[in-house]
Amino acid sequence: MEDYRVPVSEEDRVKAGLAVHLVAARTGAQPAQMIGGGRMHPRAARPRWLAMYLSHVAFGWTLERVSHVFGVNRASVGTACRWVEDERERRPVDDLLNELETCIQGLYQTPRLDLVQ
Repeated sequence: MEDYRVPVSEEDRVKAGLAVHLVAARTGAQPAQMIGGGRMHPRAARPRWLAMYLSHVAFGWTLERVSHVFGVNRASVGTACRWVEDERERRPVDDLLNELETCIQGLYQTPRLDLVQ
């Protein structure tokens, strides 16, 4: 039996990739290890949880949408977001997330530049 997959837009993949790469840049995680389903080593899983949380908060995505884009179930995204919310009580984590949310919002609040004319 084949796994059920919901089609994900290229724009959503790009946005999720941005969240993954921003988290990787600030935590030292490897983006390639943060992508994909199934169990991961905590050094890759926790940064992926941060990227999922950022996608939920900064892009305003539902947990279900985050789950489709990251290829995991909604319960896993819920668990990740609860973990991140708990971790935000630690000042360095909260500061990091505020910085990354601001970065993402800054990129997506300005109009796109069309380079093809």
